[in-house]
Amino acid sequence: MKQYDERNIMFARMNYQEGTENYNDYYKKNPELKDTDDSLRRLPPMGGEGSAMFDRVNSPIIDAAFKYLSDIKQFSEGIPAKDKIEVNPAEITEKIKGLAKFYNANLVGITEMKDYHYYSHRGRHEENYGEEITDKHKYGIVFAITMDREMIMRAPKLSEAIGVVKGYVDAATTGMMLSYYIRELGYDARNHMDGNYLVVAPLVAADAGIGEFGRNGLIITKQYGACVRLGVVTTDMPLIPDKKEDFGVKEFCTDCGRCARTCPGKAISKTDMVETDGVSRWKINAEECYRRWRCLGTDCAICIANCPFTYGIPEDLVSNIKSSKETRDNILKKFEEQYGIRPIIREDADWLKA
Repeated sequence: MKQYDERNIMFARMNYQEGTENYNDYYKKNPELKDTDDSLRRLPPMGGEGSAMFDRVNSPIIDAAFKYLSDIKQFSEGIPAKDKIEVNPAEITEKIKGLAKFYNANLVGITEMKDYHYYSHRGRHEENYGEEITDKHKYGIVFAITMDREMIMRAPKLSEAIGVVKGYVDAATTGMMLSYYIRELGYDARNHMDGNYLVVAPLVAADAGIGEFGRNGLIITKQYGACVRLGVVTTDMPLIPDKKEDFGVKEFCTDCGRCARTCPGKAISKTDMVETDGVSRWKINAEECYRRWRCLGTDCAICIANCPFTYGIPEDLVSNIKSSKETRDNILKKFEEQYGIRPIIREDADWLKA
């Protein structure tokens, strides 16, 4: 699989300010993106004044969380203890999974890292723009943190974005504890958290058996759908990898298509998967998705809020999703009868109205 270059993701591109060296370099190499990206930069900033959901008191909750994440990212790496403790791979794997869950992870998986899990080059921050990523660990610990479903049900209102950013904060905390602990045992470890990834977290999650890619481009888990945020810790400590799992997301999303029908930016494909860089997937229009984020002042999440997996599908039905068209049809019929297009909470959480 081809490696992704972090310079090409939307969050990196939006950091390139006109007239800077990085801006000139990037758009010299990618002139076809310049006009679109410039138009996106002219929109209100995420959560900023002028966006549809802006609130002078509540919107800064989002800014505060991202500033906190930016402040602590410097602790993602560290020097391992001098005395390396010999560990049994099977035993330490179970201990790491238990510790992750103790620190609020809901799902944990292990995979052996491949080159395609890592970005080829960094690009999100001015100080390391264009750096080739060469420091790689053998193992990846990936964990999913559930988001508050009632906050997501309020999508695309401000409550939704506050719920999402809490997921990033929780994932960063879990990753910090794992990486600090592993370094105390004498092994190297790095916490990959919001704003400071060297890896493509969803690719790591898929290979570790956490979930599968859905039509909306997100990892869909059996238990919580896409109503999760992901964190990754990479390490050279010997661990036992989990197996990748195929439980029928491709078949379900092919029949469902609810997220594509309701996406306000028409950014989710309504057609079949296409082969891109040697991988079959549904293509997401990242620019139009992000445009709605800037206009709304939130990260929308309607595609999460209207996914049947978000609200829990009984385990006995999940086990039949891949093989049974009848099961898929019954799940979708029941969801439609119960919720219509989706369950929605129209009022903000009481504490946000205070």
